Amino acid sequence: MLRLHRGYALAAVTLFAIEVVIALYVRDRFVRPHLGDTLAVLLVYCGLRAATRIAVVPAAAAAFAVAALVELGQLIGILDLLGWRDSPLARTLLGTGFDWKDFLAYAAGAGVAVLAERMLGRG
Repeated sequence: MLRLHRGYALAAVTLFAIEVVIALYVRDRFVRPHLGDTLAVLLVYCGLRAATRIAVVPAAAAAFAVAALVELGQLIGILDLLGWRDSPLARTLLGTGFDWKDFLAYAAGAGVAVLAERMLGRG
């Protein structure tokens, strides 16, 4: 089940770098909150496809599920429950504020993954 697919790994590394730049330097009302969330799902998707033989739709669904779980963690105050509120890394990775609209960005990321794969003849 495990493998290393270099194309997906390169895409994941590239998306990670973009996410780091967004987290460090972008303070706006679209790119950071919405595009960043969409790209986060694509990052998880590419990571899954790089490391496993999981199919397109299950990988997209799993990436969406990871994002949704992180968002639900925000709803229950997971940072406070774990005592990580003061950790900049935890705040960046897990987020600090629940917003139902984020689920739309997560769905968009999963949809872009599936659509891109279909356009490339892989899904």
